[in-house]
Amino acid sequence: MTIKYTPDHEWLKVEGGTATIGITHHAQDALGDVVFVELPEVGKTFAAKDIAGVVESVKAAADVYMPASGEVVEVNEALRADPSLANSDPLGGGWFFKVKLSNPGELDALMDETSYSAFSAA
Repeated sequence: MTIKYTPDHEWLKVEGGTATIGITHHAQDALGDVVFVELPEVGKTFAAKDIAGVVESVKAAADVYMPASGEVVEVNEALRADPSLANSDPLGGGWFFKVKLSNPGELDALMDETSYSAFSAA
């Protein structure tokens, strides 16, 4: 299992050819209380950096970008029912969707935890 981070504050947990994607602690902290999430359709294919969803909070709305190209194979229905999971457990139960990666080499351009921690502290 590998965990990668994007400059847009998404995380990916990669297991085999599938990535679970969500927003980071930094993102949920900046957004405040999450009140709504728009998740992508299962079966839809996205290129890296496409907008795949939206997260809305009491403060703002933000796009959720696809960190790597692939097909959405599952969405977190629990998050749709209880958007606050993005705040209370952003790296666990608050995941957004799962993607079957079409170009795993794209992950090489993303940050590891050490790099992301330095990036988000700046």
